[in-house]
Amino acid sequence: MIRSCTEADLTRILHVINEAATAYRGVIPEDCYREPYMPLEELLAERREMTFFGWEESGELVGVMGYQPIGQPPTVTLVRHAYVLPGRQRRGVGSALLRYLLVLTTTPRLLVGTWAAASWATAFYQKHGFSLLPDGGLLLRAYWRIPDRQRQTSVVLGREL
Repeated sequence: MIRSCTEADLTRILHVINEAATAYRGVIPEDCYREPYMPLEELLAERREMTFFGWEESGELVGVMGYQPIGQPPTVTLVRHAYVLPGRQRRGVGSALLRYLLVLTTTPRLLVGTWAAASWATAFYQKHGFSLLPDGGLLLRAYWRIPDRQRQTSVVLGREL
């Protein structure tokens, strides 16, 4: 079941993100990986900018995806912090969440940023109609507040709607 996450879900959202992000260990640049991958303070700041949606099984969130329309009125929407618990991956959770966000999106363009080295992530988005964008660096600078090092080692995929 997909639902909008609330403040009561913050601990579980953090758990899902940090458990799933262990896949980055040894893949992304060493100076970009930390444990926990996302500290609580960062999640609190991110939550103020977006809505998290979650996939719930047996009363627990097992996957999350952030949704962030940008602009007034919104001209682009970002998919942010898309994670599924390792034991629940490859079972359609991420696909269901992404399809749900596609239905919600009213902007002409949906963007997602991810680590360039996370080939499984780029393959996931490409499977869902996203394409690698040549102006990823400019888009990362325009729409994301991330460190320069992360921007240098990331890509942006987009889907026109």
